[in-house]
Amino acid sequence: MTTILIATKNEGKAKEFRAFFEPKGFKVKTLSEMENLPEIIEDGKTFQENALIKAKTLTDKSGITVLADDSGLMVDALNGAPGIFSARYAGDHDDDANNAKLLRELKNVPFHQRTAVFHTSLVVTSTERQPLVVEGNVKGFILEKKQGKDGFGYDPLFYLPELKKTFAELTPFEKNKVSHRGKAVKALNEYFDDWWRK
Repeated sequence: MTTILIATKNEGKAKEFRAFFEPKGFKVKTLSEMENLPEIIEDGKTFQENALIKAKTLTDKSGITVLADDSGLMVDALNGAPGIFSARYAGDHDDDANNAKLLRELKNVPFHQRTAVFHTSLVVTSTERQPLVVEGNVKGFILEKKQGKDGFGYDPLFYLPELKKTFAELTPFEKNKVSHRGKAVKALNEYFDDWWRK
């Protein structure tokens, strides 16, 4: 059985990818199950570069297939910020502080100008193949206050007008159908088998 390393310690994210890879015959491991892996410095200028740095570094060190992702929020009124700094927009990785900073930065910006895009880049690397890169985007608006109790990160502020809900108001099933990560996983599903057989 071939092992694939999911470059995360987030069990929720790992569960999502287990559901994708285990039916294909892969044994799925996460960073918390591996030892002696290097500290990865994500110094890329794009989500794709950061995901590629993570995946390639871990494949080079471990010799196994790796899936890495980098995701974030890009707000038009903030010239694309927080962007690749989404997880640490307010300093340390702190969802409440990040949301508070985002709301401060958008103070006095009218709703119709609070457009934003959530983006995910997924990269799969292997010692025997060129990297597979897929991406997903979803457009929405940033609300003036949080709505909903589910999700994480900017989910309570990210509003989808077609559903009249924030990400934090959606069930996991609903969110996976429309989210940036859900779209990237759908693209992964479309291309992975052919890539793996090469």
